[in-house]
Amino acid sequence: MSGDFECDLLIRGAQVFDGSGEDPKIADIAVAGGRIVRIGSDLSLSSREVVEASGYALAPGFIDVHTHDDAAAIVRETILPKLSQGVTTVVTGNCGISLGPSPLSRRNVPVPPLDLIATAEEYRYQSFGDFLDALRRAGPAVNVVPLVGHTVLRARAVEDLTGPASAAEIAAMRSDLAAALEQGAIGLSAGLAYPPAKATATEELLALVTDVANAGRLWTTHRRDEHTAVVSAVAETIDIARRSGARTLISHHKCCGEAAFGLSRTTLAMIEAARQKIRLDIDVYPFTASSTVLIENFAQDSRKVTVSWSDSHPEMAGRDLEEVAAGWGVDQMTALKRLKPGGAIYHQMDDDDLERILSWPPSLVGSDGLPRDRRPHPRLWGTFPRVL
Repeated sequence: MSGDFECDLLIRGAQVFDGSGEDPKIADIAVAGGRIVRIGSDLSLSSREVVEASGYALAPGFIDVHTHDDAAAIVRETILPKLSQGVTTVVTGNCGISLGPSPLSRRNVPVPPLDLIATAEEYRYQSFGDFLDALRRAGPAVNVVPLVGHTVLRARAVEDLTGPASAAEIAAMRSDLAAALEQGAIGLSAGLAYPPAKATATEELLALVTDVANAGRLWTTHRRDEHTAVVSAVAETIDIARRSGARTLISHHKCCGEAAFGLSRTTLAMIEAARQKIRLDIDVYPFTASSTVLIENFAQDSRKVTVSWSDSHPEMAGRDLEEVAAGWGVDQMTALKRLKPGGAIYHQMDDDDLERILSWPPSLVGSDGLPRDRRPHPRLWGTFPRVL
């Protein structure tokens, strides 16, 4: 601030929601040097700019606690889906997938689901610190809170991703994790439902999560199962959180497939009980359809599957799998295999479960949007307006 002005921006008469959960109030807000310096009624301050906000709501920027914006945050144009919703902070590196360190030390291409956020060329950062340096140079339009992904660490260290890691491979992952935490990662994310991490033994994960706890950081997890085995997956998560002592966040809590409908009653009760003794939270997005890479059992549990992208058949993006299969004269699972590598939107959840989870008071909101999809799930652009 310079000259004779007392503030840079004065917003008058807005209905202010301060994030505390209290009822909104009509107030003026003064900003100077990029900071809120005063909140009150009828502020009499000179200002470079005055905004008359009567009839408008004013709130702190939203925090999207579950994103895949690692690459999107580096390019201002691709972060527009978040800015347009009032999101000013994104947590990146979720579901075991982070842009650094590069997962290509043993393989030439990123194994699914690592291809959800970047191409082989874009996985250019040899360390987590290199990724953060690139982010700082770009000057992102949002605040970025970065996690390092377990599947990335696994792809770097483990020769056979279909099996458990050896002691030496676990040691290599722990070394990479320690480096990432030292370089600025706020924690570790896991994506245990995906093929490259599905064979992860509980003890492998416990070793890594214990390191996270000892560093005072966060563990987030896309659990091993969100379908009929969701209860046992929640139990495993609680067990690891208890044994490690790590603050834990269950990602996009949901119950998928008709056979799992209603199980949110059980899972929320388990989580509520666990919260009496451990630090455990959940996030959720406000839709009954999920979206990720093409996976057979996800499609089999879905009422409808819509192709969001396909490298082998890009012209099929936006079309329903049933329609694609009929056009090719094959069954849907054969069509799905032909479309790989690719992604889809899976309509596989129940409204009652969603409303129960979303209305649970401790629930956090995360979009889980996929900015690289050619026909993305509407949660990318519409999560926060839909919640409101």
